[in-house]
Amino acid sequence: MMFRILLKKQMTEIFRAYFYDAKKNKKRSVFSTVLFFGFFIILMVGIVGGMFFYLADSLCKPFAMVNMKWLYFLIMGMIAIALGTFGSVFNTYSGLYLSKDNDLLLSMPIPIRSILTIRLVSVYLMGLMYSAIVMLPAVIVYWIEVEATPLTVVGPVLLILLISLLVLILSCVLGWCVAKISLKLKNKSFITVILSLCFFALYYFVYFKAQDLIQNLLINAAVYGEKVKGSAYPFYLFGKIGEGDLLAMILYTAVIAVLCALTFVVLSRSFIKIATSSGSVKKIVYKEKKEKRKTPFMAILQKEFGRFLSSPNYMLNCGLGVIALPIVGVVMLFKGNDILDFMNMISGSEREGMLIVLVVTALSLLASMNDMVVPSVSLEGKNIWIAQSLPMDLWQMLRAKLSVQLLLTIVPLIVCEICFVFVMPSHGIETILGLIVPIVFAIFLTLFGLFLGLQMPNLSWTNELAPIKQSLSVVISMFGGWVVSIVLSVLYYTTAYPMGVSLYFAVILVAFAIASVVLCIWLKKKGTIIFANLSA
Repeated sequence: MMFRILLKKQMTEIFRAYFYDAKKNKKRSVFSTVLFFGFFIILMVGIVGGMFFYLADSLCKPFAMVNMKWLYFLIMGMIAIALGTFGSVFNTYSGLYLSKDNDLLLSMPIPIRSILTIRLVSVYLMGLMYSAIVMLPAVIVYWIEVEATPLTVVGPVLLILLISLLVLILSCVLGWCVAKISLKLKNKSFITVILSLCFFALYYFVYFKAQDLIQNLLINAAVYGEKVKGSAYPFYLFGKIGEGDLLAMILYTAVIAVLCALTFVVLSRSFIKIATSSGSVKKIVYKEKKEKRKTPFMAILQKEFGRFLSSPNYMLNCGLGVIALPIVGVVMLFKGNDILDFMNMISGSEREGMLIVLVVTALSLLASMNDMVVPSVSLEGKNIWIAQSLPMDLWQMLRAKLSVQLLLTIVPLIVCEICFVFVMPSHGIETILGLIVPIVFAIFLTLFGLFLGLQMPNLSWTNELAPIKQSLSVVISMFGGWVVSIVLSVLYYTTAYPMGVSLYFAVILVAFAIASVVLCIWLKKKGTIIFANLSA
C-alpha cells in the first residue's frame, strides 16, 4: 500500500504540469489532463517512435541480408541507451539526490530503503520509457523482417530489459555527478544555458549529418563489423543478445544484475548523506566597501538584467537571439560566399535587389528571437506593488525594461551586420539602408512587446514558465515578428519591386519609425497608468 502511494506521488511530481495548471494556480480538469496525456502519447509514440521505426526499417533489412543483425541491435541499443540516459539523468538528479521533499520523507516513519527503492523505480520507469521508444520499433521491425524462432523472440525482449537496467545504472552515476557539480557551482544559470545550447547544437549536427552517417554505415558495414569484433568484443556480444545468442544473454544478464545490486548497495549506504547534502557553504567575511551611487534608472536597469541573467528559462526562451546573431555573423565570415550564392539562387535574377532584401529578412528574423521585454511586466508577479511604490517616475521603470531588450538585441545585431558587410558584393545606399532596417525593426518590436506585456499581464503565476513560455503575448510577439520579417521579402517580390530597393527600404524605415514613435508616446502616457494600476 505504502509503495503504491509513494510511486503515485513520484509519478505525479514528474507529470505535475499535466495535473496542475500553474498559470491559473489550480488543478486541471479530468478532460484537460486526458488531453495532455493524449498529446504526450501522440508525440512520443506517433512522432518520436515513428522516427525510430523509420530508422529501424532503413537499417534492419540491409544488415540482415549480410548476416550482421548483431550490428543492427548494437546501433539501435546504443541510441536507446543514450536517449534513455539523457532523458532520465536530470530526473535522477532532482528526484533521487536533490529532491525538495527528502527532509520531509526522512522525518516520517518510512524505512530508508523504501524511499530509495521508490525513487529508483521512478528513475527506472522514466529510463524505460525513453529507451523503449527506440527499442520497441527496432524489435517490431526485426520480427517483421526476420523469421521468428523462440530465441529471436526472447533475445530482443531481454535486450530491452537489459538496456533499461543499464540506463538506470548510468542515470544513477551521471545523476550523482550532476548533483555534486550543481552543489559546487555559484552561478548555475549560465551553466544550465551553456549545457542546453550545447545539446541543441549537438542535436542539429547529428540531425543534419544523420543521412550521410547511415549511408556510410550501410556501405561499410562489413568493415565496421570486423573492427568491432576485433577490438571491442563486448560490444559484439551486446549486439548478439538481440539475435538470441545464449552465451551473450547469460553473460550480460549476470553482469548487469551484479551492477544493479552493487548500485543499490552503494546508494543504500550513502543515501542519507546524499539526500541531506546542501553543498559546501563558504564562510563569508564582511568587508566594508563603498557602493557607487546610481541613478534610479540605472538601479532598476541593473535589477532587470539581474532577473534575466539569473533565470535559465528566461534566457533560453526569450534571449536566443543574443547567441544566434553573433554565431550567424561568424558563419558569414567563413561561409558567406556560399550562403549568398544560395540566396541568389532562391531570389532569381528577375527581381533586382532581392538579395539584400533576403539578407534584411534574415537579420530581422534573428532579431525577433529576442522577446525578453514581453514577460518582464508579468514577472513582477505578486511583488508588483514594490515597483509601483518606489519614489520614481514609472516611465523610468518601463524604460529600464525596454533597455534590456534593446541592448541585448541591437549590439549583437550590429556585430552580425558588420560581418555581413565584409561579404556583401556591393556597399551602395541600398545596403546601408538595408542594414538600418533590422535595427529600427528591433526597436519597434521591443516597444510593441512591452505594449503586449502591459495589455495581457499574468501576475498570479506560481511558476515563471507561465509568463515566459505559456503567455499569448509572447506567442504574438515572436511569431508576429517572424511573419512581419517574411512579409518584407514577399511584399517586395510580389508588388513593391518596381519602386527599387532603396526607396522600398526608405518607406519601410519611415513606417517602422512612425509606429515606434506612436508606441513610445502611448507607453509613456497610457502605459505608465496601466502599470501603476496592475494588481496580482
